[in-house]
Amino acid sequence: MRYSVPLCGLLASIAIASDVHELKKDTFKSFVEEHDLVLAEFFAPWCGHCKALAPEYETAATTLKEKDIALAKVDCTEEAELCQEYGVEGYPTLKVFRGPELNSPYTGQRKADAIISYMTKQALPAVSTITADTIEEFKTADKVVLVAYIAADDKASNETFTSVADGLRDNYLFGATNDASLAEAEGVRQPGLVLYKSFDDGKDVYTESWDKEAIESFAKVASTPLVGEVGPETYSGYMASGLPLAYIFAETQEERDELSGQLKSLALKHKGAINFATIDAKAFGQHAGNLNLELGKFPAFAIQKTDKNQKFPYDQDAKLTEKDVGKFVDDFIAGKLEPSIKSEPIPETQEGPVTVVVAKNYEQEVINNDKDVLLEFYAPWCGHCKALAPKYEELAALYGSPELSKLVTVAKVDATSNDVPDEIQGFPTIKLFPAGKKDSPIDYSGSRTVEDLAQFIKENGSHKAEAAVAAEANVDDEEADLPEQAAAASEKASETAEGVTESIKSAASEATEAAKSAVETEDQDVHDEL
Repeated sequence: MRYSVPLCGLLASIAIASDVHELKKDTFKSFVEEHDLVLAEFFAPWCGHCKALAPEYETAATTLKEKDIALAKVDCTEEAELCQEYGVEGYPTLKVFRGPELNSPYTGQRKADAIISYMTKQALPAVSTITADTIEEFKTADKVVLVAYIAADDKASNETFTSVADGLRDNYLFGATNDASLAEAEGVRQPGLVLYKSFDDGKDVYTESWDKEAIESFAKVASTPLVGEVGPETYSGYMASGLPLAYIFAETQEERDELSGQLKSLALKHKGAINFATIDAKAFGQHAGNLNLELGKFPAFAIQKTDKNQKFPYDQDAKLTEKDVGKFVDDFIAGKLEPSIKSEPIPETQEGPVTVVVAKNYEQEVINNDKDVLLEFYAPWCGHCKALAPKYEELAALYGSPELSKLVTVAKVDATSNDVPDEIQGFPTIKLFPAGKKDSPIDYSGSRTVEDLAQFIKENGSHKAEAAVAAEANVDDEEADLPEQAAAASEKASETAEGVTESIKSAASEATEAAKSAVETEDQDVHDEL
C-alpha cells in the first residue's frame, strides 16, 4: 500500500504527457520558425469533432516526432486573435506550416494513419532519389508508392514525372532512379514506372505512353483496391474518383470476405471502369436505403453512378453469384439498365413561400427555367436544418412579389427521401443555381442569416435581384448560435477532405443510437458517425 500514491502520481504524469505542443500567440511564431514542418490544429474545447480528433492527433504526434515533424494545437476560444490572423472559420481547422508566412490547408483525413502518411509526404521532396540501398525500404514506406526508372539524359520523361509528382504529392510517395540495373531487376525498361502497394498483387507496372494525364489516371486506378471497403476513411475517395461504385452489402466480415472473393474476378475485369467495395451492413445498413435497396435484406448489391448520383439496385431476391452479378454489371456498362429513382409525390399545390422540390420535379423547378434558384438540401432529423427553417421561410417571403418571384426561387428538397443529382456531403447544404449557369451551382458557406443569404443571391445570381431585408432583431440569439454555426461550417469544410459523408450519411446517421444522439448534439448532425 505504501507504493500506491507514488504509483498513482507516476500514472497520472504518464496520462497527461503529450507530444502535441499547445501554442499561444506569444509562442506560435517562434515555434513554427524553429521547425521546418508543423501541422497546427485550431480548435474549440466545445467542438465535438475536435474531441473526436484528439486521440488520433496525439497518436500521430508521437509517431511523427521520431521524424522531426511537429504537431501543435491552438485553442481559439483563448487565442481568438491568432486564429483570426490565420483565417480560421470553423473547427477543427488544420494547417501545414513551413514558417509563419507559408501555410496551406491540411487536406487529409482525420485519422492517425492518414495524418502520419500525409505529413510524411510533406516532409519529403516531391520526388525522392532512389538508390540500390534505399529502394526496398522506399517500396514499403507507404501504402502506395510510385517509382520511376528513367535514364539521366531523358530530360522529357524526368520532367513529366516531376510534374505528376508535384500535382499528386499529397496522395502518393514518388521516387525515381537513373540506375539501369535497378530497372532491369524490376523487369522494366527505361523509362519505366511501377506502382507498389500493400494490397492486391503488390504492384502494377505502367505500360502506356509517357504522358502526364495517362500516368495520373494510372495512379488513381492502380492505387484503388480491386475490392475495397466503404467506410469513413474511404467514402469520399470513392466519390471523388468519378467512377461508378459497386457496393457489396453483408453483415459479417466472413460473408464480406466470401463475397469479395467471389466477385473479385468482376472487379478485375472492370478495373478502371467500376470500383467494387464491401460495406458493413450491420453498421451502415441504412445506406442501402440511399441506394434504393430494401432495408434489412442482406446480402445485397447495388451500383451508384457517382457523377450523376444515379442508383442501380440489384434484385434482392436473387443470389449474389459471379455469373448473375456479372451479367448485371455488363448490362450497366452497356447502358441497358434504367436508374432507380426515389421521389416523394409532386406537391399538388405549393404552400408557403419556400418551393418544395422532389426528384420528379427537380428538373422543372431547379434546372429548366430562367430563374436564380437557391436550393436547400435538408434532412428531417437535422437540428441545424430545423434552426434554419424560420429564417429560410422569411428569406423566401422576400421574393414573393410579382416582380421578384419571376427572377428568384427559394426552394428546399428532402435529400433523404428524394434522389438528387449531387451527392450531398452534409446538412443543410445550400446551393445557388444561377439562371443560364445551371450546370455550375455555387455552394453557400456563409452565416445562416436572412441578410447574408439575400446578399449571396444578389451577388451571385444572374439577375442580381435585390430584396429589402429587415435588420436582425435579436443579436444575442445570433451570438448564442455561433458555436452551432461554427461547427456546421467546420464540418462542411472538412467533409470533402475527410470522407465521413452524408450518404453513408443521412440514413446511416439513424442506423445506430449513437448516431441518432449525435444528430441532436451541437455539431454532429451534419454528418454520419461511421
